[in-house]
Amino acid sequence: MTILVLGGTGKTGRRIADRLTALDLPVRIGSRSGTPAFEWQDRSTWPAALDGVTSVYLSYYPDLAFPGAYDDVKAFTELAVRTGTRRLVLLSGRGEPEAQASERTVQESGAEWTVLRCSWFMQNFSEDFLLGAVLDGVIALPATDVPEPFLDVEDIVDIAVAALAQEGHAGRVYELTGPRLLTFAQVAAELSAATGREITFVPVTTDEYIASAVSHGVTPEEAAGLSHLFTEILDGRNASITDGVHQALGRPARDFADFARANAQVWKR
Repeated sequence: MTILVLGGTGKTGRRIADRLTALDLPVRIGSRSGTPAFEWQDRSTWPAALDGVTSVYLSYYPDLAFPGAYDDVKAFTELAVRTGTRRLVLLSGRGEPEAQASERTVQESGAEWTVLRCSWFMQNFSEDFLLGAVLDGVIALPATDVPEPFLDVEDIVDIAVAALAQEGHAGRVYELTGPRLLTFAQVAAELSAATGREITFVPVTTDEYIASAVSHGVTPEEAAGLSHLFTEILDGRNASITDGVHQALGRPARDFADFARANAQVWKR
């Protein structure tokens, strides 16, 4: 009855693995450092990772909108079901047509499935990605003043654990957002209020963002993909709020102000 958690060292995966372990459920970490190792880009690692697995938390790195993601998810899903996996919980992206193609693959797999279609993570500001920018006091992104309903990873994790470990979530597409729309400038203001420091948002061009990301060690391909997420996904298509968290958990989604206050010390070091 092993549960495979792909991306088991990432933002959602490591939290899910910890909570499932705390429930005394057998967990296998799907990552390069896992035993056995798992890599999306090396399909020879997939069979061993799936051996004896009945449920999978399926998250794709770097993102379902990236080239090649659909083919990988389709091939992995087919192998998983063929080798005995009966339940799939997919981490997906809100407003991403490429991600929804992968959703359909999971939905048509023959396994029990749950889709978590998520907006932007609040934790992007407190863990890697944008943490350095917040610490420097300047969040420079190729984004406009279009608002986004930022979502707490802890809400995603609560739903994923329930979908993996309990009944009642099969066949559901949960569209998940936070309870409030915020622009990046408003996010910077929230972070400033929580930390007592001045943190500003500065819009930059796509080329400026890619050049900066590459200079900080991001590959050109990943930098271009991230830029696509800003320029395409943050075009207003996701500027609305849903009650997906309440549908799944029976409680409201966490507000950004609460997240900022809880993590204030992270940005004060």
